Amino acid sequence: MLPLAQPQIPTENRVEPPCPVFGDCGGCAYQHLPYEDELKIKQAQLQELLQANLGFEEAIFRPIVQSPHPYGYRHRLDLTFRKTRAGEFLMGFMPEGRKKVLEINACPIAMKPISDYLPALKQAAIARLPHNYDNANLVVRTGADGRVMWGGIGRHSLRMREEDYLWTEIEGKRIHFSLETFFQANLSILPALIKTVRERLALDAETVFFDLYSGVGLFGLCLAGEAGHTVMMEDYPASVKVARYNAARLGLEVNTEFLEARVEDTLPSLLEKYRGRKIKAMIDPPRHGLKPEALETLKACAQSGVLEKWLYLSCYPPALVRDLKELCAAGWRVVSVTPLDFFSRTKHLETLVELVPGGSIL
Repeated sequence: MLPLAQPQIPTENRVEPPCPVFGDCGGCAYQHLPYEDELKIKQAQLQELLQANLGFEEAIFRPIVQSPHPYGYRHRLDLTFRKTRAGEFLMGFMPEGRKKVLEINACPIAMKPISDYLPALKQAAIARLPHNYDNANLVVRTGADGRVMWGGIGRHSLRMREEDYLWTEIEGKRIHFSLETFFQANLSILPALIKTVRERLALDAETVFFDLYSGVGLFGLCLAGEAGHTVMMEDYPASVKVARYNAARLGLEVNTEFLEARVEDTLPSLLEKYRGRKIKAMIDPPRHGLKPEALETLKACAQSGVLEKWLYLSCYPPALVRDLKELCAAGWRVVSVTPLDFFSRTKHLETLVELVPGGSIL
């Protein structure tokens, strides 16, 4: 979420939103605008936020990477399913600050297989709901092959068999994920993301590449062949399981190391293990940014020289600003900022920041 006032939009620029609940749902913010205008607004908002709080020069900002599909891009929806006291079944979204379920039968930002499946999903959830349940949080997902999987009713309902894993293909590599694992919401923009990460990191055979908060291995596996050694660290067991499955299917187990561990606990010993090697990192923490322990470790790296370069991918600009203030004060220098429109038509934005040791800018 960009913590800035909603801009005033000239009346002549407005378009008809395709969603009948736009404005009530709360999920989308820009369906009433041409996509080009949304991109300009988001780029300007991010630049204003970082310049106002961190004093960044305009030259470090790269053009926003647009989504190939402004609509029909989300491969996952999280829905509230509820049985009322009157015995009525409701399925939809819970707008912020409201207690009533806003029912939906389709969602224009969801991938078409999901949007088309929503009426059938409601009937399937009704059939599966035990008599002593009156609500559930449903997760419904699809992948590149159009299969739709869902869960959320009962313990372990999000677990999947390996043969049922969903997948997307990036540069010829099939990356699998499951209902219970984190994976980037917009599959269509992932090739552009990987290309940007590759360009900014410039890995080579002498590099040890750390993929921290690695999930199912998106970055580590897509770039594994470009580094001499790759280390992926993730603390969620289900994600580590899928990452190992991906590596085995891709034949990337050699020179690829998996650590089921918390970054904030294990990063210091990992850096010490590879001290003297050329280390570069991709760090994609949860929404609220770096934990204090991880932040302190990274701050110390600015002076020790053990980490040559790293990329910070953030989906929450306020957390990004908070962390960058401390990192820059400790001696890290921001070389580039690349916004990526992972969440088209919504107020959210992904930001990729490139950092190298180089002295404070604050």
